This record gives sequence, C-alpha cells and structure tokens, in this order.
Amino acid sequence: MVDGVLPRAERRRRTEARILEAARALFADVGFERATIRGIAKAAEVDPALVMQYFGSKQELFQQAVRVTLVADGELGAEEVVENVLGTLNVKLGELPQSSLAMMRSMLTHPEAAASAREVLGKQVERLAETLPGEDARLRAALITLVMLGVTVGHQLLEMEELAGVPQEEIARVLRPSLRALAGQEVS
Repeated sequence: MVDGVLPRAERRRRTEARILEAARALFADVGFERATIRGIAKAAEVDPALVMQYFGSKQELFQQAVRVTLVADGELGAEEVVENVLGTLNVKLGELPQSSLAMMRSMLTHPEAAASAREVLGKQVERLAETLPGEDARLRAALITLVMLGVTVGHQLLEMEELAGVPQEEIARVLRPSLRALAGQEVS
C-alpha cells in the first residue's frame, strides 16, 4: 500500500468480492429472473458496466455466485470449509436460472449435459479437495459436492415436500454434522 492507496489488483479483488456478495444476496432474495445487473451494481455500489466487465453476463455472474469459493492463501479448517459450503444454500434453494435447471434435468439423459455437469462439478471437487486433509480428500470433496447437488435437485426439480418452506438455516443445521465429518472434523 502506497500512501494509504491499495494496489490496483487488491482494489479489483475487493470490488469483485463486493459484486459477488451483492449478487448472492439478490439472487437468493428475488431469484435469477428478477435479479438485474443494475440492482446488483447498486447493491455493490459500482457502475453496472463494471459488473459486465468483470463477469461478462448475468449467467456467468450467477455461476460464479453459486460456486463455492475457498480462500486460496492459508489453511482453512474443516469448520470454515463447511460454513463456506453451507453459505451457498440460500442461492441453491432460491430461484435458479432456466439454463441451470435445464442442465440438471438433462444431465442424466443427455451426454453433452452430463459432460458439462461433470466439468463444473469436477472443478468444485478440485477446489474443495485442495483445502481438505488426507489421502482421500478428493473422495470426501466429491461427497460434499454431491450432497449439496442432491439438496438442490431435491428442492428445485423434485420439489420434495419435506424441503418446501424449510428455512435455509434449518437445512444447514441438519447438514452441518455430516459435512463436518466429510471435511475431516471430529463430530461430537
């Protein structure tokens, strides 16, 4: 930092994080269709053009917003990993874009949709595995990812009565012990 001014890369990183935080909140609150780039920009206190410059499209912004992002520098404990994953529930249980729903509907019957889903989920597994201890980190990361996919599918596509109207905090409370165990934290 020179004379109290952050380096450009750090300002960019902070701006991007503010945009993603605003996007997560707005997507969770009003859903993909009703969320607008202007609304996200206003919440993040940036120009709408900057949102497009950073993310390119509303769809890409949504994809980034629902992706679990883990801090790359420094070790994360199992608790931080679990809370980070559970933090995406509000978006995953909210209104998803039609393209995401279409991919989920098609991934079991259409080879190209399956390949696309494997690629997205594979990246998610990689990011999680890098933060988990042990030789079986990739397996545990895959299981965490698939648990979250199952919750999303159960809520979004199957419209399971047991998940309807259940607050995100309650789902997180019930999932937390099993995700902690998968992340490598002792569960008491």
